[in-house]
Amino acid sequence: MDFKDYYKILGVEKTASADDIRTAYRRLARKYHPDVSKEPDAQARMQDLNEARDVLSDPEKRSAYDQLASHPHGAQDFRPPPDWNTGYEFSGSGAQDGDYSDFFTNLFGRGAPRGQPRGRHVQGEDRHARIQIDLADSYQGATRTITLQQPAIDAQGQVTRQEHTLDVRIPKGIREGQHIRLRGKGGAGMGDGPAGDLYLEVQFRPDVRYRVEGADVYSALPVAPWEAALGASITATTPAGTFDVQVPSGSQNARKLRLRGRGLPGEPAGDFYLVLEVVLPPADSDKARQLYETMAREMPFNPRQRQGA
Repeated sequence: MDFKDYYKILGVEKTASADDIRTAYRRLARKYHPDVSKEPDAQARMQDLNEARDVLSDPEKRSAYDQLASHPHGAQDFRPPPDWNTGYEFSGSGAQDGDYSDFFTNLFGRGAPRGQPRGRHVQGEDRHARIQIDLADSYQGATRTITLQQPAIDAQGQVTRQEHTLDVRIPKGIREGQHIRLRGKGGAGMGDGPAGDLYLEVQFRPDVRYRVEGADVYSALPVAPWEAALGASITATTPAGTFDVQVPSGSQNARKLRLRGRGLPGEPAGDFYLVLEVVLPPADSDKARQLYETMAREMPFNPRQRQGA
């Protein structure tokens, strides 16, 4: 996917006002509209112009696009960072089928209707944002104060960002990708119309100790070679507390020990998997080297036997 420089497409500076963008679009649309243009790439140029206008003339999209463009990127093989829009509010509008590029639809979605219904009293737009929570919040439930950024137009007509904070109740057992709905916290309504809702898409904050797949949680459990070979009772730490687990004798590296129902809470609850990680003690002393030499001499063992070695 190629990165699209919408400012370059319209031929305007990044500080361009709404009037500058509107004027540039009209000038170029007269040149490239397929109904009048003789240019061979007129249709593609017109599509780029429409996208550029839609993004740069919308304060929300423009602010989000500027934030994305501030990340280092090349012109080709572009992939937006996975957390580029975390903590940032969007309204529900997106692309309509067939008339937008992959670049646009990857950033702003597809299929939602554009425009507002006409009428005196209109409900405000629903808004969307992505937040990160700790895995422990899903295990136990929590109330967290979050800060979101919202685009706004200042007195000079420039797009700025305003922060606002919300107290959010994190339901126990929420999964990654699920949404928390805050009724009436979306865009303001028109007339006596009610405000829209705010939907918070949940992501788990990266934690090197845990990996989450649906409702199941995985964690590495380092063990000594003799614990794997002879078996051992080990205390393992999980977001739900500590548990004594039995490592079966003869265990190999990467063996999974399942703690049923110790994953994310719910109906049904997920499982917690301890993935054995056999760690070799270093041969960094005379005694340690002697022990390894004794094993090599008295325990004939070929770890590559299955490969025919």
